[in-house]
Amino acid sequence: MMEIKIERTATPKAKPEGALGFGKYFTDHMLIMEYTEGKGWHDARVIPYAPIALDPSAMVFHYGQEIFEGMKAYRTEDGRTLLFRPYENARRMNNSCDRLCMPKMDEDLWVECIKAAVAADIDWVPEEAGASLYIRPFMIATDPALGVRASNHYYFMVIMSPSGNYYPTGIDPVKIYIETEYVRAVKGGTGFTKCGGNYAASIKSQVKAHEAGYTQVLWLDGVHREYIEEVGTMNVFFKIDGEIVTPALEGSVLPGITRKSSIELLRKAGYNVTERRLSVHELEDAAHNGKLEEIFGTGTAAVISPVGELKINDEVITVNNGEIGPVSKWLYDTLTGIQWGRIADENDWTVEVKA
Repeated sequence: MMEIKIERTATPKAKPEGALGFGKYFTDHMLIMEYTEGKGWHDARVIPYAPIALDPSAMVFHYGQEIFEGMKAYRTEDGRTLLFRPYENARRMNNSCDRLCMPKMDEDLWVECIKAAVAADIDWVPEEAGASLYIRPFMIATDPALGVRASNHYYFMVIMSPSGNYYPTGIDPVKIYIETEYVRAVKGGTGFTKCGGNYAASIKSQVKAHEAGYTQVLWLDGVHREYIEEVGTMNVFFKIDGEIVTPALEGSVLPGITRKSSIELLRKAGYNVTERRLSVHELEDAAHNGKLEEIFGTGTAAVISPVGELKINDEVITVNNGEIGPVSKWLYDTLTGIQWGRIADENDWTVEVKA
């Protein structure tokens, strides 16, 4: 295994006080590792958090060759620090690498880099209930050259941010707007990867949704504009007449780790969970017939986010009287219980980080 060098900051920051929000504060250190064609990954090091210098012609700026991940470190009541399914993040990043012609990384090395970064700033992992240390691993192309091709040099970096709830409403139900004009991804594209271009393409609709008073956008497929895909920051589930339905992974939906964990937990608990196509028309019919029981999103940032209102064209649908449903509540309590060490980890999903 590669040695990861540690350079401690001489000027540690004051820890933030009060409400943390999401992604507003950053820890004392960051990890950086370099890739050179023919040499592979090398020079992994944890260094003080600071700006990085890139040539103005660095290929990431011009051709968007960049990917990232999102994960968290959790402080348990007995003082341990846990990661949640980090190898799943490593595999997903390698899938993104494959699609964007970027260099894959050994999964064990990837996880060791995350652990080294967190260990350097382990005192930044919040102790407050509901707060955690958000971890952002990312990779960028750094060749100083113009011309569309795969870069020969890359940075892999990890930055971290102590964060509270992603949504200001916390676990309270959010309002979702179904986008019918713009699309986020199509099969054969990059929808299943975690690359910045997917999120840049979503901003226009996010602005529309916010102006209309909605928290997030629910995307439809890019061909028929008919089938449900995902929300901008999370995968989505629907409880319809006892069946829990989530869109199938067909190349245009991000394979969420919280999504995967939710499906596994729900099935283990005896719920009927189906991964399939779900049309807007079926969703409307279910709402009109009183069969739409719950909607909730799943993702690292929000964990479980119940949906209390859905806007389809000019129609507004209230879900479960605008309240959190029993499945959403159980799933939230179970997942966060495992993540924060309050519930026994029977699936070996958590990995401890030690300073």
